[in-house]
Amino acid sequence: MSDTGYGDFEFERKFFVRSLPDVVLSEPDPVLIVQSYYLAAEGYALRVRLQAVAPREPVPADVDVGDLLDGLDITFCALTAKGPEVSGTRYEAERELDISVGRSMVRLGGHPMVKYRHSLWLGTDGWVLDDFLGGNAPLIVAECERGGPVTDLTIPDFCVSEVTTDPRFTNDALAVRPYSTWAEDFERELATRGPTFLQQFGHNEIDAP
Repeated sequence: MSDTGYGDFEFERKFFVRSLPDVVLSEPDPVLIVQSYYLAAEGYALRVRLQAVAPREPVPADVDVGDLLDGLDITFCALTAKGPEVSGTRYEAERELDISVGRSMVRLGGHPMVKYRHSLWLGTDGWVLDDFLGGNAPLIVAECERGGPVTDLTIPDFCVSEVTTDPRFTNDALAVRPYSTWAEDFERELATRGPTFLQQFGHNEIDAP
């Protein structure tokens, strides 16, 4: 829950990224996230997320979630309910779960997803870069989240195009319809229209490469 007066709402902007930037190499090791969606429809979602210390050996892109769970050092687990995204704002209520319960729930059902999450500070903003595995490889999405609307944002040069309001890029949508099944369509769209950055969030400052 937010302590900024907005209650159970999150505020973020999301961007399509082609490759991990060098800047993440100077940051601490990423975490590995395994999550499963038990509801993902019409913008509503119910998710169990496990967060773990990233294994020393790289996780293969075609990882089997059941096999992966056997060797993970899981440090956090939560159940989250989400509402539809509206202009970078989304309802999100989270409850921490016992790790053994969450691990069993992910094993037993839902639409699973695996990704590395890299965190870094750029200026005064915290960013995360999600590097997806499985059916969503090789998708990378960068997110900037604040305690209120994300306005007047300095956008790093590794952000190719904004996808904040594109419902295909929500994690719940990706769990049901993985990026690999429509990546070619998106690349054609991007080549036709070029990069876009939303203008309703104040002034965008694009970092020069």
